[in-house]
Amino acid sequence: MSTTPPKRPNLVSVTTINADGSHYKLQPADVAGKWTFARRVFGLLLIAVYVVLPWVTINEHPAVFFDVEFRQFHLFGLTLVPQDLWVMFFAVTGLGFALFFATSLLGRLWCGWACPYTVFLEHVFRRIERIIEGDAPARRLLESAPWSVGKLFKRVIKHLLFIVCAALIAHVFISYFVSLPRLYSFMHQSPLAHATAFGVVAFLTLVLWFCFGWFREQFCIIMCPYGRLQSALTDDDTIIIGYDETRGEPRGAKGKAEGDCIDCRRCVHVCPTGIDIRNGLQLECIGCAACVDACDDIMTKVGRPKGLVRYDSLNGLARKTRRILRPRIYAYAALALLGLSALGLTVATKARPYTATVARLEGTPFVSDANSVRNIYQIRVLNKRNQPATFTIRLGHDTPEGFELSGADQSFVVAALGELSRSCVVIARAKAYQGQRDLVIEVHGEPGNITLKETVKFLGPNPILLHEEAERAESHEDRHDKEHD
Repeated sequence: MSTTPPKRPNLVSVTTINADGSHYKLQPADVAGKWTFARRVFGLLLIAVYVVLPWVTINEHPAVFFDVEFRQFHLFGLTLVPQDLWVMFFAVTGLGFALFFATSLLGRLWCGWACPYTVFLEHVFRRIERIIEGDAPARRLLESAPWSVGKLFKRVIKHLLFIVCAALIAHVFISYFVSLPRLYSFMHQSPLAHATAFGVVAFLTLVLWFCFGWFREQFCIIMCPYGRLQSALTDDDTIIIGYDETRGEPRGAKGKAEGDCIDCRRCVHVCPTGIDIRNGLQLECIGCAACVDACDDIMTKVGRPKGLVRYDSLNGLARKTRRILRPRIYAYAALALLGLSALGLTVATKARPYTATVARLEGTPFVSDANSVRNIYQIRVLNKRNQPATFTIRLGHDTPEGFELSGADQSFVVAALGELSRSCVVIARAKAYQGQRDLVIEVHGEPGNITLKETVKFLGPNPILLHEEAERAESHEDRHDKEHD
């Protein structure tokens, strides 16, 4: 039975889209080589990290865990609460510019090597398809063959395995939001008992099945904006996968052309996005290096040097001077370093295991008499640790004499991941009161020997009037004592 030959790519249209707008299903050929092996090992390692992380426990929580129920984010022992979400600004900024830096330096290495979509598609779903339906010619033959029991059996088995893999990926994903013990209990209950979690898993399973079973590389070409963004991030010194036109042209059969390219189109057959790398840098190229291994294998067989297709810059391919370090690299590196440094600094100094807020109680701002002025404050302490913590409230060391704290002389314990509010009264003796001023209230937490400082306003009446009232009260008291004598 004959089969339709692979579609010949061009620079006018997208290979995976037919002239009538329908989807042209690619069947990339198998390839072996150092880059393919390294990418497979790296991809399997990333999958292992994705699966294992929810099982790794640090401080009684998974290494990476978005606790939706209690609104907490656990990241390698650090616990963040909604009040700490501003830290994510620095994380997104730093990681975003780090991606810009990597793209400007190494092109779309992220897409071909580390993008979750590519990793699952190439190292899970395409592998399953190859095992069940065979190599690229066998798959094309099966695709063009009329429906039969054998074809139906293979397609059913393949898609059943696709659904199982999609469901497993979805369950692992949900375990980053629902703890493993709870997820395990959910699996033994009716779906209606936890409709939200079940709905998310079911939806993700269907989406993943659709994407990896049919949509495939079209997501990278049509929907993902990163390929289009790279045109603004790369230049002629960016490391890409390219074809050495100077060495390869004019192409032709061995012995019939001067160039090293024998026009075998092996690089086209193995490409997961269906392009011809010999047409130059293209949006569809994800930098996977499949064409590099394919061409190197052919060059070895025909007795010519490897590297006709290779990782290089456009300047390198054109025999011009290569520049690895250049202004845009310095700029992106500086911005990435600035964002990540700010992230590290804020995590170390602001995103602490305890937080404390001090607010004035509603109502009368202060209470005064001839002897003192009193302000009442509400102190709210949040313990973000996974263990109980003991707190002590005191006035700052620079508080003037005559001020004292009442109602907070004893330490108190806040439960793990809990919060507690305490009221305290700051009393200023009349002679020490000189008008409203700033005071520092310190909340000292153990373990960790961490002291949180909050500056508050101490309010009161006009000090002149208060002192006059105090003097009148004192003179009245003196007269009263003399009358009794």
